[in-house]
Amino acid sequence: MRPARTETFDHTITGLLAKCAELFGEAERIRDRLAEIKNDIGAIDRTLNVLGYDGDLDAAMPRQKREVIFGRGELSKAIYRELRHAEGPLSSRDIAREIVAMRGEDARGRKYLSDLTKRVSKALRGMREEGHVRSVEDVKGNLVWERR
Repeated sequence: MRPARTETFDHTITGLLAKCAELFGEAERIRDRLAEIKNDIGAIDRTLNVLGYDGDLDAAMPRQKREVIFGRGELSKAIYRELRHAEGPLSSRDIAREIVAMRGEDARGRKYLSDLTKRVSKALRGMREEGHVRSVEDVKGNLVWERR
């Protein structure tokens, strides 16, 4: 093994941090551009409606692939795992945050965490109806979840 030229990895760390910042900036630009495109499509749809177009706009658009984040039953299993190891009741957001960390994903993505929290909440409601979990209100009136 060839010895390192320096005792520390300061240059490598600095380079990786710079690359990370660059990628976050690029992701933000892409997100902004996507929002602009969605706004433009909405404006075109409204204009078509004003001009009297009465066809099915959704049918005229190409189908987009659905992004599958969790396989069948995978989210429920992850939720059960988190509740099983929890020391007390957890909120949907806490469960989502733990799932993100468990999967090794970036927990700083607010939109992703928010979307996952909604999915976790929906899954928990179904699990409550099936009798697998129960919800109670915390001191602030928010629902927290625990295994039955």
